[in-house]
Amino acid sequence: LYYYHGELRNVWLELGLRRNITVKEDPQPPGLALKLLPFQKEGLHWMRVQEKSAYKGGILADEMGMGKTIQTLALIMTDPNAGPNLVVAPTVALMQWKSEIEKYTGDALKVYLFHGASRSTDHKELSKYNVILTSYNLVESVYRKQQTGYRRKNGIVKEDSGLHKVMYHRVILDEAHNIKDRTSNTAKAVFALKTKYKLCLSGTPLQNRIGELFSLLRFLEIDPFAYYYCRKCPCKQLQWKFSNNRSCDSCGCSPMSHISFFNYECLKPIQRDGNTGAGKIAYNNIRHLLKHIMLRRTKNEREDDLGLPNKVVRIRKDKFSEEELDLYDSIFSDGKRKFETYVSQGVVLNNYANIFTLITRMRQMADHPDLVLRKHIEDGQVTLVCGICDEEAEEAIKSKCHHTYCRDCVQRYVSGFCGNSAPECPKCHIPLVIDLAAPAIEPDSYQPKRTSIVNRIDMTNWRSSTKIEALCHELYRLRRPYQTTKSIVFSQFTSMLQLIEWRLNHAGFKTVMLQGSMSPAQRDATIKYFMTHVEVEVFLVSLKAGGVALNLIEANHVFLMEPWWNPSVEWQAADRIHRIGQTRVCTVTRMVVDDSIESRIIELQEKKTRMIEATVNADQKAMERLTADDMRFLFQN
Repeated sequence: LYYYHGELRNVWLELGLRRNITVKEDPQPPGLALKLLPFQKEGLHWMRVQEKSAYKGGILADEMGMGKTIQTLALIMTDPNAGPNLVVAPTVALMQWKSEIEKYTGDALKVYLFHGASRSTDHKELSKYNVILTSYNLVESVYRKQQTGYRRKNGIVKEDSGLHKVMYHRVILDEAHNIKDRTSNTAKAVFALKTKYKLCLSGTPLQNRIGELFSLLRFLEIDPFAYYYCRKCPCKQLQWKFSNNRSCDSCGCSPMSHISFFNYECLKPIQRDGNTGAGKIAYNNIRHLLKHIMLRRTKNEREDDLGLPNKVVRIRKDKFSEEELDLYDSIFSDGKRKFETYVSQGVVLNNYANIFTLITRMRQMADHPDLVLRKHIEDGQVTLVCGICDEEAEEAIKSKCHHTYCRDCVQRYVSGFCGNSAPECPKCHIPLVIDLAAPAIEPDSYQPKRTSIVNRIDMTNWRSSTKIEALCHELYRLRRPYQTTKSIVFSQFTSMLQLIEWRLNHAGFKTVMLQGSMSPAQRDATIKYFMTHVEVEVFLVSLKAGGVALNLIEANHVFLMEPWWNPSVEWQAADRIHRIGQTRVCTVTRMVVDDSIESRIIELQEKKTRMIEATVNADQKAMERLTADDMRFLFQN
């Protein structure tokens, strides 16, 4: 390697001789309406200097809730007309980016939301905007249609991606850990974007293992760590190019002759030796590298600047009822028997998906038995439940946004809006479009798998669960006669949220829900409705759809309905309320059924958290993918 690539011999020595950026405060950019805090001015200075360096960008890794978005807007406002800036963010964050740009920069920036069926595909038109907002899903979709196309009657059709034709001044990845898998189509689509400068924003840049760092280095094109090198010739490539899977497209050498310098110097020693010997050296080298490309500040370090209130994290433990325990024991025994069969046959890892399904069933059982049993009404028929009265819909009609109502309920609801005020959909709060004279929907026309669990099971004699009742108890305790206390409830299972919604509505709580199937407009309307309507007490949020990039400081209580393998996912969700602008003490309550698999997940999570904080051995035992030992631990009595 060093014979053909002598420049690699002194990489770490040269890195050690480079000066770190001196922390200074930049002046407030003209045109930015929000006054920056001292540490945010330091962040602005770091980003500007970083773009002038050889790296042409970096990673802003401030802890969640410290204003990474406003620091990025300040960077854009230092030279607003330099060229188009592309912001790639989770879908749930797009409208928030748009509203913050409009709120804090006025008319200084021309913004385009690249989302929805009516989006422009003309790269010349896109180049006219100062800021283009889009999602990771859309970047992947348009790139895939350009590279591999999609099937039509006359064969494979390919479409040029307007996003990938534009030469951007700056590409900004919000929640950049979305590209942590270097081999994913999303990562490849992001790598293909053309730009002068690059910036990654993430409060959790490393979620599971050190190997995820490579994707960020590859996006930033950090030389030499983002490159592949041939050990038989001077070939150096940014991409792994082996079209025939046998020889390099550039030099003709075999894949075995090519190595990733990052893997060779950093990842392999850590995997082999852990935090000792060569692994310890590699770990120190990574820390030196990150000092040059990443800026990380925590709330504890900057508490004087932030002035944030305390955050209290507590675990509420409950026990199953007798009926729930009998059912859980039955499912657990069946799962343990299957797992022990896989162990005895030596095929545990070959049946990873089957075992994970068994574990998921036990986790769902801890939420509510109906998530596992799915007791459908006879003949698979669904019952349509009205979104206004929460009872079986009589003469059910459906709105354009796919919500079902009793004809009489929605007629009375619409008639209550007089003058120029337009009615909102009671479920997703976008303008309501519904044909009141439409023929009633036949339940048979609904596909059971695609409708709410409330429609799929018989709710006439429905019984709640230990965990749902524990949540109700907590929410009742928060009620005050002269003020509204707002709370956010996170769950990984949309069906669980639907059951919670039904139960809370019947208990007198006003709720709204955010889930992954919503459009950006529906998400934005739902978030604004929760923030601006004092009577709405509970926001039900799908952890995957809304666990990142939201600013919900109107609430000061978070309830996490299930523990997750990866603690950083829970940290992200909890910090939706503990961020700049919050003035009240924040409470995060983790709901756990004590005599279930959840208590073991908590132990496993704590063990992995200690592992992350103490060493990088977690690289070998990624939290997203349970090891055989982890699974054995979960199936212990």
